[in-house]
Amino acid sequence: MSKRPTLFITHRGLFHQQAALDAAPADLEVTMLRTPSKDQVLAALPGVEFLITERSGSIDADVIHAGGSLRLIQRLGSQTHDIDLDAARAAGVPVCYLPIRTCIMVAEHLMMQMLALSKRAREMTSIVLSGEAFGHEPTRCTEDTFAYNWSGQTDLRGLWGSTVGIVGMGEIGFELARRLKPFGCRVLYNKRNRLPTHAETELDAHYAPLDELLAASDFVCILLPFLPETEQSLDAAFFARMKTGACFVSAGGSGVIDEAALAEAIASGRLYGVAVDNFTFEPIRPDCPLLEPSRPPTSNVVLTPHTAAGTVPAAQRDLRLDDYQNLVRVLAGQDLVYRLV
Repeated sequence: MSKRPTLFITHRGLFHQQAALDAAPADLEVTMLRTPSKDQVLAALPGVEFLITERSGSIDADVIHAGGSLRLIQRLGSQTHDIDLDAARAAGVPVCYLPIRTCIMVAEHLMMQMLALSKRAREMTSIVLSGEAFGHEPTRCTEDTFAYNWSGQTDLRGLWGSTVGIVGMGEIGFELARRLKPFGCRVLYNKRNRLPTHAETELDAHYAPLDELLAASDFVCILLPFLPETEQSLDAAFFARMKTGACFVSAGGSGVIDEAALAEAIASGRLYGVAVDNFTFEPIRPDCPLLEPSRPPTSNVVLTPHTAAGTVPAAQRDLRLDDYQNLVRVLAGQDLVYRLV
């Protein structure tokens, strides 16, 4: 049997492309296009049975019409605002999305970072471990006898009601915005291309120019990818534009932060807290500028060793097997998962 023609559209680099290709079932013939133009997509679609799209360009009526042989449109991720579902429905082409485990894990990590900073979790843990009683006599607790805040903290905060600014509103940003809803946060975002109104309404997120976002946000969450234009772009001028007393949280691409500038912002006391999961050199170098201001147990700094996405399979191929699960289901005549149309 001849292999099934499959078009895979992605914005990701060669490492991730190869992992996806390695995971492809043997009965698929996959053509990979990175950030193609619409004309390139239209030219590649005739005869294609499966279209996999990884957040790179819209799937509009023209694209769906050009895919006359399409049996499935599979979006990797949960952003479907740029797929014309009505056109797909009219053409009889199923459309599915696929939640990305690693993106969800990073969004959870960002929530942890913000909560840990707002509650000064690292410093509070060091207080308990010190065993210091701060002038109080330890007393067995009862329903009515306890020593709330025995260390006399005066500036503990929370996440509820805060303004959270997301810089780089991709798949992880969407997952983060969804998780912020129950916390009653005002969510601002900044990205190169503004989201359509219906997507902003779904997320309850509001577009803001970068300067406005930095000036208004209690938490600035960085999800920028590493690109030539983003390398070391978060510099002293960036931190100076942040709201005094805000928290800086980063779980985006490595290499986008000027670490010396961030270390100075920590030392100056302008920021309430800093949490970073991605560094210029990895594994981290002993002379990383962020290490020294982070060492005192009273510092409100949380550094993690690029683990926001959790533990992933040793073979990247195994991580990408789910990309094709619905294609396999189509070929086997099985019900689709995460189906929209």
